[in-house]
Amino acid sequence: MKSLPKLGFRFMSIAFAMMVALSTSAFAQEAAPSAEEQTMLNKWIIAGGWTMIPIMLVLAFIIFLVIYNIVNLKKEKFCPDELKMTLLQLMAECRVRSAIETAAASPTYLGRLVAYALPNIDSSRPDDLGKDAIEDAIADFTANESRSLFKWINLLALSAQVSPMLGLFGTVQGMVEAFATLASAGQADPTQLAGSISVALLTTFWGLINAIIATPFFFFQKSVANTHVAECVNTVQEMVNTSINVVNAEAQLARIPEGLA
Repeated sequence: MKSLPKLGFRFMSIAFAMMVALSTSAFAQEAAPSAEEQTMLNKWIIAGGWTMIPIMLVLAFIIFLVIYNIVNLKKEKFCPDELKMTLLQLMAECRVRSAIETAAASPTYLGRLVAYALPNIDSSRPDDLGKDAIEDAIADFTANESRSLFKWINLLALSAQVSPMLGLFGTVQGMVEAFATLASAGQADPTQLAGSISVALLTTFWGLINAIIATPFFFFQKSVANTHVAECVNTVQEMVNTSINVVNAEAQLARIPEGLA
């Protein structure tokens, strides 16, 4: 997982080099090809001018973030069913030390959470096993882990906010050039204004495309992360409650009126 950010950096570097090369070659050609001769790349990207470079880089970064988060948010990395069942069984037998050792051997979110929280169990308090201290440890762990867990997800939201502003910047630039051309020509010649208007429309178009892609993935992947974290927290609470019920089983049965057990 640590190599993915490096892979993303290389990917964005390659994308940047390609966009610079394409834009440079496009700007070097003063005589623009006719509409029939224009390729899709020229028509939909290069025609947008140099402001398409940061917009395309943001798009490449969005794609990287989506793929990275998909890999990073797999259930196996948070609360695998096999580990969950093993820990619940150990706690049902009140084998706290074995549960901690088993959890510590797992690099998953649940394993690290259990290894951090269960050492706070207080055997001198059989009524609740020091549940307050355990819940405080759970809160501390989730707060600390959330910083790194949601960092990459929140970057999707940032990309979704930046992209329309980059598109608006290109739009303003294109309109300024269009009015400058109109002022110098002294008349409204559509052929002279077409290039500047193309810049204005294409940058807005791609800025909105970036935001449309990033925004749904941000909310979806944030929901997936919250769901996995909640499952891990609920599992630890269930483990502790299971041990409390086992420790106090005889006392609980003694409270049940005879004949209603």
